Amino acid sequence: MAFLELKRLTREDGETIAYLKRAGKSPLVLWLGGFKSDLQANKAQALMRWAEKTDHAFLGFEYFGHGSSSGDFRYGTIGRWRRDALAVIDRLTDGELVLVGSSMGGWIALLAALVRPERIRAMLLIAPAVDFTEELLWRRLPQDARRRILEEGEWMRATEYDPEPYPITKRLIEEGRQHLLMGAALRFSGPVRIIQGMEDPDVPWKHALRLVESIEGDVTLTLVKNGNHRLSTPADLRRMIKAVEELTA
Repeated sequence: MAFLELKRLTREDGETIAYLKRAGKSPLVLWLGGFKSDLQANKAQALMRWAEKTDHAFLGFEYFGHGSSSGDFRYGTIGRWRRDALAVIDRLTDGELVLVGSSMGGWIALLAALVRPERIRAMLLIAPAVDFTEELLWRRLPQDARRRILEEGEWMRATEYDPEPYPITKRLIEEGRQHLLMGAALRFSGPVRIIQGMEDPDVPWKHALRLVESIEGDVTLTLVKNGNHRLSTPADLRRMIKAVEELTA
């Protein structure tokens, strides 16, 4: 794979967003990663290899407090990461885009598409953790964790995806409530493809089914019987690439 230079987009507040971009055939594929993820993730790397092989335009970035971007992760919120995505779309891209959002990136992709519908041709959502701060975190937390968040401002959540626990902050939970989507009709004119593992402990497949019911239009849900949350096996990556090829054709 050809080397892509890591670049930085400076925001109005002086914080910087790290990104990788390659020119190529349109529409550009924009990668939106998950909570605490970065551009070294398997799916992001697979998309970059595909873009290089097919000479396709690609851009991947890391939100505030993620990877090589500036900022303290503890101060990140859904609204902040949504604004990061919109800044990338507005300042680093032109023409039609295909959004590929993984986990939290699926939520960010939908939020961005609702604001910039004229820019988005299609979306691929992988294990989309839409409304996860409320539906998949807060409602599942034990009382002690809720108490710590409310009284102390954060709770450290152990995770299998990182040796260090993730801080779950009061700011993240409360601000996330301003961006909830489930339960309301989501109007998007382009095709939406969703890939969801049925053995996903973080985003239950029935959560994805609820999302399908919320989105009006051309929506297809693919359930992977033995798929987990990462969906990063060779077969999973091939499935992702196939969907991207169909959406960019």
